[in-house]
Amino acid sequence: MSKLTPPVNEHDHLRGALSAPVKLCEFGDYQCPFCGEAYPVVKMLEETLGERLCVAFRNFPIVGSHPHALLAAQAAEAAGAQGKFWEMHDLLYENQDALEVEDLVRYADVLGLDVDQFVEDVRTQRFLGKIRADLKSGALSGVNGTPTFFVNGRRHDGAGDFETLYAVILAEMGEEEAAPPPEL
Repeated sequence: MSKLTPPVNEHDHLRGALSAPVKLCEFGDYQCPFCGEAYPVVKMLEETLGERLCVAFRNFPIVGSHPHALLAAQAAEAAGAQGKFWEMHDLLYENQDALEVEDLVRYADVLGLDVDQFVEDVRTQRFLGKIRADLKSGALSGVNGTPTFFVNGRRHDGAGDFETLYAVILAEMGEEEAAPPPEL
């Protein structure tokens, strides 16, 4: 089983506290349809587990298969520089079929970002180094596809559905409780 290198830390995009008993790190690609399917699963885990879960996201754009993935990752990072990483992250996954430059600029406007700064950051690839660091972390951690999840630093090689991930997280916390049925 592969270990996450480096571990989840303050340099990651985090939803939840680093002090949470479980850290779920996702390596994702904004154009990947499987990541799109995992997106609501992660949201449901966050809602269900609350403060017991810290979610980290690392970029792993697979540019050979997803031509807009790198641009979308740059958009998320540019939004992050203005304090809106997670808002842009959510918009990108909710609109995977609309990742052209004009779409990204529209999302920046919707989020109330300084659009000129956002466009400049994306145009100059200001955050390409951060994305490359995420890719390197993925390579060192044995990531070879997306989404790939790590629970408290250990790669989860099983299914990515809610019930399976919830059971893995509960086991990590030393709890055994039936997963509540997901609300559809």
